[in-house]
Amino acid sequence: MESNTKRYRMAFLTGQPIVDQAPLFRKLAEHPRVDLTVYFCWDTGAGEVSFDKQFGVAIRWGTPLLGGYLHKFLRNFSLKPSDSFWGQVNFGIIVELFRNRYDAIVIHGWNSFTYWLVFLVAPVLGVDIFLRGENPFNQEILKSSWNLRIKRVVLGWLFRRVSAFLYLGEENKKFYEYYGVPAEKLFFTPYAVENDRFFEQAQLLRSDREKLKKEMGLSPESVTILFMGKLIDKKRPFDAVKALEILASSFPNLRLLMVGDGSLRPALAQYITEKNLRQIELVGFKNQTEIPRYYAVADIFVLPSGPGETWGLVVNEAMNFGLPIVISDIVGCGPDLVRDGKNGYRYPIGNIEALAKSLEKLIESKERREAFGIESLEKVQEYSYKKDIEGILEALDFSYDGKR
Repeated sequence: MESNTKRYRMAFLTGQPIVDQAPLFRKLAEHPRVDLTVYFCWDTGAGEVSFDKQFGVAIRWGTPLLGGYLHKFLRNFSLKPSDSFWGQVNFGIIVELFRNRYDAIVIHGWNSFTYWLVFLVAPVLGVDIFLRGENPFNQEILKSSWNLRIKRVVLGWLFRRVSAFLYLGEENKKFYEYYGVPAEKLFFTPYAVENDRFFEQAQLLRSDREKLKKEMGLSPESVTILFMGKLIDKKRPFDAVKALEILASSFPNLRLLMVGDGSLRPALAQYITEKNLRQIELVGFKNQTEIPRYYAVADIFVLPSGPGETWGLVVNEAMNFGLPIVISDIVGCGPDLVRDGKNGYRYPIGNIEALAKSLEKLIESKERREAFGIESLEKVQEYSYKKDIEGILEALDFSYDGKR
């Protein structure tokens, strides 16, 4: 069929360069059936060093964000550039769509003025809109009934202008289904990380594990829990700290490494000092070249996040290192990546006792940790950039066949 060989001209529109998207853009640009251009609404994070407000520090990611794919920064007319709705006002996207007449443009939601410009203009120009938002259904239904009724009207109008929906996982799929998106317009493009790179690093660091533990002040017999993320309210880092507080007296060799920075760090440090929780270390921010060392020394990965954790890519990363996973039941990736009692546990959000009990099951059994880790490594392979590209091409073929 012609649709199986056609080369498509495709655009991605996104807010700013981020470490999670760049690898997908590079791999998509290499595909023989895709002619890709990526548009950015503003240039924060494009330099070697940038300031992250949530981390609260100047950061150097350690991996290239812009190389390997054609990209363009649109002029931002916002008086206060940001990731808010009015922080991205890029009229230039209209000119780009008119000039290039792409087969499709992928946008990442509806939370900016520029995305709304695309919703308005792209259908007029014959450019198909593909939507790749993050919204999980289990967090959507926490909203008030009047909020849901308003969204049903607004999203009903928006979604009628979308040709294909690129869903990230099960909760995201349920979100679209809840708002009436038909099954034939849904295409699986999972949230993924560079599985090959992380797995390769895991293999390289495995033989150095004891040496790394010694360098980090960890004893050979210690059981190490790893928290990786911003120290902000959404991530609920205090839940991990309080769970360890419960477990500390029963497991003297237990350690908790908290890798990340953010507004809650001073309060966490004060609590740790006041409670004399010497088994906890606030490591601080580490970039992409440094974090594999922490995954390599860990025995268990924990992510206690609340609403706003629409996926949790650190879970993908940890699974590539063969780690068992403990997460709250609100974390977006849970139904996809964590098989309860198989490669980890999901506990009711905010229930510190349940979190501690889930961790305890893994702390007390090395055999269980190893078995769960094998399951994690196997499961995460299904969530890859290869799957993303397959889903995007299926959406392109579907859209193209619908026009013929």
